[in-house]
Amino acid sequence: MTGFDTASEIAARVRDGSTSATAVVEQHLERIADGDGEIHAFNTVTADLAREQAAAVDEIVAAGGEPGPLAGVPIALKDNMCTRGVPTTCSSRILEGWVPPYDGTLVDTLRRAGAVLVGKTNLDEFAMGSSTENSAFGPTRNPLDTSRVPGGSSGGSSAAVAAGFAALSFGSDTGGSIRQPAALCGVVGVKPTYGRVSRYGLIAFASSLDQIGPFAHSVADAALALQTVCGHDPHDSTSIPEPLPDYAALLGEGVEGLRVGRITDLPEGADPDVDERLEQAFDALRAAGATIVDVAVPAFGYGLTAYYLIAPAEASSNLARYDGVRYGLRVDATNTDAMYMATRAAGFGDEVKRRVLLGTYALSAGYYDAYYGKALKIRRLMAQDFARAYERADVLLTPSSPSVAFPFGSKTADPFAMYLCDTYTIPANLTGDPGMSVPFGTGADDLPVGVQVLAPALGEPVMLQVAAELERAAGGRS
Repeated sequence: MTGFDTASEIAARVRDGSTSATAVVEQHLERIADGDGEIHAFNTVTADLAREQAAAVDEIVAAGGEPGPLAGVPIALKDNMCTRGVPTTCSSRILEGWVPPYDGTLVDTLRRAGAVLVGKTNLDEFAMGSSTENSAFGPTRNPLDTSRVPGGSSGGSSAAVAAGFAALSFGSDTGGSIRQPAALCGVVGVKPTYGRVSRYGLIAFASSLDQIGPFAHSVADAALALQTVCGHDPHDSTSIPEPLPDYAALLGEGVEGLRVGRITDLPEGADPDVDERLEQAFDALRAAGATIVDVAVPAFGYGLTAYYLIAPAEASSNLARYDGVRYGLRVDATNTDAMYMATRAAGFGDEVKRRVLLGTYALSAGYYDAYYGKALKIRRLMAQDFARAYERADVLLTPSSPSVAFPFGSKTADPFAMYLCDTYTIPANLTGDPGMSVPFGTGADDLPVGVQVLAPALGEPVMLQVAAELERAAGGRS
């Protein structure tokens, strides 16, 4: 684990006055200035705003007030979350320079919790990718080995935490875009249950799959982040109107008596070093008192193909709004239709174009039932298979990523090879269930391996409980 202060430690010290939010933010801004030229975690560094927010926290503390659960904690936000007065680009030329007139719910919640925004992070354009090589503004590098990718699409958010630029960051996860980069950068990453975190202000990729979640140095910090940002929001029609549990309550309880599922028909393809760490994770939980049970999830292997019909179909609809008229880039042409085409041709990168074309084809007359309709049936079948598995197991374990961080350019020539990076993470997006990646040892080239903990809908407490035990077994923070 890193030697950086956790969010919990920072907030405690700011609250008791042993340090100031201003001192904390200056330390992190200095790290960004020294290191982000090489890493490129950020599209925008909000130094002035961070200092202003830190000063406001210090004033509340000095007056004896309540500064919030994330008092003075430096945070970074994926650059697809609307932030009033701060450019929000989705790492796309089509939104370059666009400044939202409002804060998304997450942004507002974090500000009221005392968090300090140090910047907006790089991503694969419109969150479409697994390596952060698809950004229109250049790739992000993995802080653990700058010749390798940090994962994606939330690679900037993951790298910001791994490099110590922020104590917490937030990304979006549509098919693994939090959990896979968390694994590759050796940090904790959580995709909550769909609807647990408001998507109001998140620029949509695939609306039925997108979910916001945190990156953190520890499971305890991830629990703190979830406690802060989860909750019902009337601005989001998919938001769950259920009371929040105490996410940290079970972190020290161990796993005695819990049932941990091993998926017997899990798709093959993980590297041997990743499989070895997964087996060691099962062994560690067994030694701690859990029971390992075999479960079958027959539809798991169909997740990748179903996802790459459903997600592009939704993307083709969501991205139709970028037409050169309402906001963002506009390329002038002789007539309206020509302007639409010229704007979208210049504004979108190759991967975005590829997925929009695929989605438009899947939704077109004559192909809808054959492709999109069948993918929806697979999605329902997968939800049923997982529900049956959770009747026998409290959580399931899989790899977070088939491999450790891979070198730049090693998969860019073969989109399918890149898509395979999401083999183990996609099912939780299709079902809407929560999942998280926790670092568990290292693999090839001494790079981190992530183990994925999956749980049924609203099962975050037991998921975090198991993750905390894995963290202790791996020698990380508890």
